Amino acid sequence: MANILIHVSNALVGEAIKQLLNRNGYDHVFIEGPGKARGFVPDLILVDIKTINKGVFASYPDAKVLLMDTGIEEDKLIATLLSYKIHGVLSTQTEVHLLKKALQVVSEGQIWIDNSMVKSCLHNSGALSRNGQMNGITEREKEITDLVVQGCSNKEIAERLFISEHTVKAHLNRIFRKFNTSTRSKLITLVVNNGGKGSAPYMS
Repeated sequence: MANILIHVSNALVGEAIKQLLNRNGYDHVFIEGPGKARGFVPDLILVDIKTINKGVFASYPDAKVLLMDTGIEEDKLIATLLSYKIHGVLSTQTEVHLLKKALQVVSEGQIWIDNSMVKSCLHNSGALSRNGQMNGITEREKEITDLVVQGCSNKEIAERLFISEHTVKAHLNRIFRKFNTSTRSKLITLVVNNGGKGSAPYMS
């Protein structure tokens, strides 16, 4: 299991997260402060909008940082995503199984962003057309993009959509070309960043 450091502004929230993780098999979890074990080096750090700063990244340059969304305004969220190398965004309402999935995905070097946040950015930026479809992307490609954001593998996407893994790969290749990228993590980053800037990233 990964070493996890909780660095949030609300002590009660921090303790609640720690207990939740402990109950689900995460034993190496500490809260930033006097109680942190000497020499403890985190693999993952959970921060919120009030505690994220350059010092966190300077102190733990190899750690992956997840931002806890405690009701962040969309503009501030986008600005934060653009300012820091964040590996994931988690809602405080995230269900336990998705929290565990997010920690696993980020530990493996991928990016996790709550699907509802991506949809909100896209809706508000005008990246969705009036009939609810993304500009320049098919409905099937939209479904696959959403599942990629959720951290699903090609196999999991195939099972959910009742298609073959080969078909998933073909769709992903077309999606990557439309976004001018080649990796899942860059795809997710482009969706959020371009959507937040008000441009339409789904251009063919």
